[in-house]
Amino acid sequence: MVRADAQRNINAIATAAVDCLSRDPDASVADIAKAAGVGRVTLYGHFPSRADLVDAAFARAIEDGDALLGAVDLDGDPRAALTRLVDASWELVNRFRSLLLAAQHTLPPGRIQALHEGPADRMRRLLERGRAEGVFRTDLPTSWLISTMQHVMHGAADEINAGRLDARDAARYISTTVLAALTPPAV
Repeated sequence: MVRADAQRNINAIATAAVDCLSRDPDASVADIAKAAGVGRVTLYGHFPSRADLVDAAFARAIEDGDALLGAVDLDGDPRAALTRLVDASWELVNRFRSLLLAAQHTLPPGRIQALHEGPADRMRRLLERGRAEGVFRTDLPTSWLISTMQHVMHGAADEINAGRLDARDAARYISTTVLAALTPPAV
């Protein structure tokens, strides 16, 4: 069992890591420890490596984001519901795009994918409903369609980071691209 003061430190460090890495993907361990109000020794006592710290921060951001996505109305027309889900998902990706960059540079791709399973499951259920209703394509695997949506969102974050896309345009671009990719081919 973790002592109460140790749990407070872990929470403070994880929160500080999310905040610092969301602003700067290269934030140092010293910066994160300072923001958490702990020393580096305490930080390393709970998170033995920068990779462990980035993993904890990214996992927390995904978990908190997944809770927010749970409030998105997915009823009604699947295309409209998907647009709402993509818009809400994009807000999270945009907020945490620097943290995502830190995760991509630090964590193995399989870990990033595993952390996305919760949000991906919500998307999977919506896609399956839309496929059953005939509004989403059925000629490609659902896993491929979800991966495509995730890559489009992460690609938008990369484009913003590179200065080639204005963040205000991203949600519209993403929704337009994703809906086009999901529309069944003309017969």
